[in-house]
Amino acid sequence: MKILGIDSSGLVASVAIVEDDELLGEYTLNYKKTHSQTLLPMLDELKQMLDLDMDTIDAIAVAAGPGSFTGLRIGSATAKGLGLALDKPLVAVPTVDGLAYNLWGAKTNICPIMDARRNQTYTGLYAFDETGDFRILVKQCAVDIHEIIQKINETDTPVTFLGDGVPVFQKVIEEEVKVPYFFAPAGLNRQRASALALLAKDYLEEGRTVSAADFRPDYLRLSQAERERMEAQKKEELQKGEFS
Repeated sequence: MKILGIDSSGLVASVAIVEDDELLGEYTLNYKKTHSQTLLPMLDELKQMLDLDMDTIDAIAVAAGPGSFTGLRIGSATAKGLGLALDKPLVAVPTVDGLAYNLWGAKTNICPIMDARRNQTYTGLYAFDETGDFRILVKQCAVDIHEIIQKINETDTPVTFLGDGVPVFQKVIEEEVKVPYFFAPAGLNRQRASALALLAKDYLEEGRTVSAADFRPDYLRLSQAERERMEAQKKEELQKGEFS
């Protein structure tokens, strides 16, 4: 079973090819370039280095959201285009789940935190049990950082944090987390398409796929532009009410 993984949900762009339990290749870039500049060239280079026949891919795993609205759209468009061209199914992996899967086998709980701006984070809480099965303790959500910390404290279990929200919320974590906590090291603390593809393998075996035509990213909340438009509409309606 060969899976192409694509993740452009955050600051990192990452593509990978996983065959069964073997990582054939991965290209990950965390630099100040837009994903529209990097994603397809990265995939093309990976394809050439592996002498990969794209028709041999069984499925395309894509970070399905939440995350950067622009990044998700670029990743979604790339995955949908490839899926339609190759007639391959897509496996939609929740972004936060895929990020947590970086720490497979961790003995602590796992809390990915992505910076969602406005003091909010895209987050969740996860663990691996004694048999290595992936458990979702708190489903991915968009919440205030204090809310997920409260849930972590209620578990009374050590936790490891990772994600681009760590440097943003590190001071709050240090001040408010009451259980033993750790920060994942570089190389494991950002999105990786290999982890996404490995988790997608389990989904694929369970038949959890979607057609390229039907796939839609899950943003979890409205974009800034949509929020501003709604706020402007409310303000306009209030002003009309005052003068009617």
